[in-house]
Amino acid sequence: MLLAVSVLSFVLIYLSGDPAAALVPLNARQEDVANVRRQYHLDQPAPVQYLLFLAGATRGDMGESFRYKTDALALVLGRLPNTFLLAGASMLLSTALSVPLGVLAALQRGRLPDALTSFFALLAISMPSFWLGVILIIVFAGTLLHLPASGSGTPQHLLLPAITVSTFAAGLQIRLVRRAVADTLRQPYVVTARSKGLTERAIAWRHVLRNSAIPVVTVMGLQFGALLGGSVVVETVFAWPGVGWLMIQAIEARDLPVIRAAVLVLAIFITLINLGVDVLYSLLDPRIKLGARAE
Repeated sequence: MLLAVSVLSFVLIYLSGDPAAALVPLNARQEDVANVRRQYHLDQPAPVQYLLFLAGATRGDMGESFRYKTDALALVLGRLPNTFLLAGASMLLSTALSVPLGVLAALQRGRLPDALTSFFALLAISMPSFWLGVILIIVFAGTLLHLPASGSGTPQHLLLPAITVSTFAAGLQIRLVRRAVADTLRQPYVVTARSKGLTERAIAWRHVLRNSAIPVVTVMGLQFGALLGGSVVVETVFAWPGVGWLMIQAIEARDLPVIRAAVLVLAIFITLINLGVDVLYSLLDPRIKLGARAE
């Protein structure tokens, strides 16, 4: 997986053009451009450049940033905690909102709470993140003056970006939880629980929710990986100093080592998250055994 990501990212960046032109003044001589290409091995054929990058990546050496003149990997890792903080806060917010609303919609299927919850979920999925971020800045930072419009360092700085990033995930998870819980409510053991006199709330939280957790956990794991790599626009809107904003700045400056390092680091963590979701399956459902063959 990581090898495929490294090849794809290298090819796309290579096809985007010669970065040497961005590293020299507009009136630079051709000799200066050639010296820059030679210094960063940009004069080598594409396969040679990729092998040099891959050899360095296996040693933890992603090269030196063209713009910041420092180790590209260290630069990305320094921004990674901010990205994890934003993604983690957004995931907690979306989960805290989606699970109760999804269960409520399933229990009240076909009634007003179900219709309102479904409308909110559809609205959350449909709103572009950058548009929602700008609206929140105008309302809460520009008009009400309650929250900062950009930057980091306090919980107040985190609130607006977290709401913006979590909105789409919350809408998707609400629909998924509703569907999973509604399907589980039709199972025979739920009918048995009702016949024993258990309340709908007890059935939902003690029996239904855990048996509905497998598809929900799958999507939540994928969503967390998407939040890590997909918060680029939101980090730019709020000037949040994470990997996403660093990538935008690196793309504008044609800083290839930083772009490659950021893509590969995010790919590593997304792969580990997917692996963790697979392991979590066996904890949620004892019937699932890791490494077992299907019969």
